[in-house]
Amino acid sequence: MCSHEGNPLVPQVARVTKIITETPDVKTFHVTTDQGKPFDVMPGQLAMVSLLPVGEAMFSVTWQEEDHLEFAIKKVGLLTDALHEIEVGQEIGIRGPYGNGFPVEACKGKDIVFIGGGIGLAPLRSMINYCIEHREDYGKLQVIYGARSPEDLVFKDDLFKNWPAVKDMEVYVTVDRGDERWKGNVGFVPDYLDQIQPAPQGRIAVTCGPPIMIKFVLKALERMGYKDDQVITTLEMRMKCGIGKCGRCNIGSCFICLDGPVFTLAELKKLPDEY
Repeated sequence: MCSHEGNPLVPQVARVTKIITETPDVKTFHVTTDQGKPFDVMPGQLAMVSLLPVGEAMFSVTWQEEDHLEFAIKKVGLLTDALHEIEVGQEIGIRGPYGNGFPVEACKGKDIVFIGGGIGLAPLRSMINYCIEHREDYGKLQVIYGARSPEDLVFKDDLFKNWPAVKDMEVYVTVDRGDERWKGNVGFVPDYLDQIQPAPQGRIAVTCGPPIMIKFVLKALERMGYKDDQVITTLEMRMKCGIGKCGRCNIGSCFICLDGPVFTLAELKKLPDEY
């Protein structure tokens, strides 16, 4: 029998212990094994999740507790559609962790603004919760997050209850279009960022979301005076093996699964034009 120990290509058998419906097309899965948490991860790292006989894909680890890992998964295709149909107790495969994760040491002592859109809040949540757990190591925390509509907002307990209660932490939520019950801001994330104007002095900006949102967020941050090494983002593209062997996610000599998925804007600007 194969053992996962020492072999990053062999998955462990894991079990889903809890499923949270976040939005009509996003669910959060709590995953454990008979030995407890499958493995330790750093914020921003990834793991391969497989469901027989459907397939396997790489997902950000949204958070970890003592006995489980959490994944927020959006329905976008065959595997994710199938995962949305499973129930608590279902066995799945899991292997990892992969990727470099967020530079939590380099961010110590700094204020951090997290800027997310849609399911892009999933990888950011791992670093947000890490900063909260190590609150004394970081300055002021701000979260600027938006989704298409109120029902598309993920992690609502964190956005409206848990995070606003943390000392020196502010949460700003916006939606592209409201409804009769929505009392918050209406507008796109980059415009909301322009209104809030978090100053660049002593601050790191961490962003993840749809490419069009990131494009205009980067322009807004540049107008505010952020330097390229003050801006961090995480990429999720074409990753397959997770160990830099299959060549699905390389940009020049750089592998997203191995050298990323987290990069500073300064690092991204050094990549070939194909990105």
